[in-house]
Amino acid sequence: MSQKVGFVGVGRMGANMARRLKDCGYAVSAVYDIRSEAAAELATELGTTAATTLARVTELSDVIITVVIDDDSMRTIFASEGDSLLTGAEGRVFINCATISPTVHVATEAAAKAAGAESLEGCMASSITQARDGTLYLMLGGDKATYDKVEELLGKLSTNKRYVGNAGKAAQVKALVNMVMNINTAGLAEGLGLADALGLDLNMVMEIFSQTGANSRVLETDGEDMRDRDHECYFSGAHAAKDSGIALALGQMQGLDLPMAAASKGQFDKMIEKGIGELDKSGVAELTFKGRNA
Repeated sequence: MSQKVGFVGVGRMGANMARRLKDCGYAVSAVYDIRSEAAAELATELGTTAATTLARVTELSDVIITVVIDDDSMRTIFASEGDSLLTGAEGRVFINCATISPTVHVATEAAAKAAGAESLEGCMASSITQARDGTLYLMLGGDKATYDKVEELLGKLSTNKRYVGNAGKAAQVKALVNMVMNINTAGLAEGLGLADALGLDLNMVMEIFSQTGANSRVLETDGEDMRDRDHECYFSGAHAAKDSGIALALGQMQGLDLPMAAASKGQFDKMIEKGIGELDKSGVAELTFKGRNA
C-alpha cells in the first residue's frame, strides 16, 4: 500500500473509489475534476490535494486512476501538448476506468509508453455502491506485467476481477456487457409497460418473470424502479445511449447488423431528446407505460 494514488474524474464512481482506497490505507495523493468544486470538496474530506492541473496529479502520484465520461475527455487528459497527465509521467501507471471506444484505450496505452509510463484499462461492470464497498466487477486489459504491478490495489476495489488480454480487449467486452444490459433494460420496460396497460398486477408479473425465461439481472435492479417511477441515477439513460453506440460501432467494423442494439439505443436516445437522459436507465420505462408524461 505504499503506492500514492491520484484520481482524475471524481464524480459518483471516482469519488467513491477514492474513499475506498483511503479506507484501505492507500495515500490518495491528489484529486482532479473539471468541476473544481467537486475536487475541492472531496480533497477536504480525504485530506488531500485538489490539483488544479493534470500534470500536478501525475507529479504527486505513482498510480493515477481516471474515470472520465467519453472518448474526447480521454483524449484531452492524455493530450500530447498543453496540460496533460503525460507530463512528467515516466514510471507512472495509469488505470483508466471509463467506458470508451477500445481504439482510444489502445491509443492511450501507446501514448503512455512513449512517455515512459504504463496504462491499463479497468472497465467496470458495477455501480456506485460497489465502488464504495470495494466490490466492483473489473475487466482489465493491457500488458500483463502492468496488471501484476497493480493487482493488489485492484483487489481493494474489486471482489471480482478478470484480466482479459491486451489493450482494447477489456473495453470490447465491456461494450458487449452494456449492449446486452441495455437491450434487457429496454425489453423489460416494454414488457412491464404492456403488462400495466393490460391491467395486470405488476408484482405478480415480476414474480413470474423472475421464475421463467424472462428473468434477468435487470429485472432485479430496475423492475421495481420502473413500477414505482423511481429513477434515481446510478447509470443514466445518456450513458446507456453512448455505450450502445460504442457496441454498434464495433459491429459495423465487423460488418455485422445488430438490430436489437440499434433499437435499444434508439430508446435511450429518445430519453435524451425528451430531456430525461440524466435519469437512471430505468427511466426508459417512461417511454413505454401508458399515461406517463414522456
